[in-house]
Amino acid sequence: MSGADDSEQAGEHSIAGPAGRPQRAADAFFGRRKAKPLKPVQEALYESLLPELALDLQQPAPQDLRALFPREVCQIRLEIGFGGGEHLAHEAGRFSDTGFIGAEPFINGMGKMLSQIDARSLDNIRLHHEDAVPLLDWLPAGSISRVDLLYPDPWHKSRHWKRRFVSADNLNRIARVLRPEGEFRFASDIAHYVKWTLKHCREHPQFELAPDSAADPSAPWVGWTRTRYEAKAIREGRSPAYLVFIRSPQ
Repeated sequence: MSGADDSEQAGEHSIAGPAGRPQRAADAFFGRRKAKPLKPVQEALYESLLPELALDLQQPAPQDLRALFPREVCQIRLEIGFGGGEHLAHEAGRFSDTGFIGAEPFINGMGKMLSQIDARSLDNIRLHHEDAVPLLDWLPAGSISRVDLLYPDPWHKSRHWKRRFVSADNLNRIARVLRPEGEFRFASDIAHYVKWTLKHCREHPQFELAPDSAADPSAPWVGWTRTRYEAKAIREGRSPAYLVFIRSPQ
């Protein structure tokens, strides 16, 4: 999966690009916005389907996020930086009674996600194609049952660690939108980022490591579907970790 989109202030890290598509600003906390031209089908879906599914952050969020979906859903989950959308599409297919919001600034990843939504007629997904931070600030408090951050950009160099999505400020944001005892799930094949996340979450007063993660962080979650990125990491000798943090009930 692609790295999650990091930014410190809502609206400060995107600039308008062709066809109104946001482009990566010099101080953005996510990586590249586009790698290669979209396939014609993806290009068409970007222009036709995405406007139907994209959240409008210029309007106030509904207090009940279930109103965003055409079908009846019982809870809302958020995936930050969904890459090519493999995990998000899989989960949306598994749990048709759950509404999903996916954030991804990478244009090619969004194109792949749109193709999967169209091919599988998934009607329980809404999308945000810019920074995740403004989305977190837009969402109502206690409105999300689970937040997934899977294989975010590790920003290996120490001078870039401040760009990592896991930070005190962003954990505050995630804690605010999670309902009491909701889950924050994190997966990475980069040992230093795993340790970084454990440290930051242990220092945060509203997160506690789930017992299963504490017992064996190398064990994939029940129902986990391996992505191409993860398969590549394993082939190259990197061992993924799967962490679940529980938001405090208060």
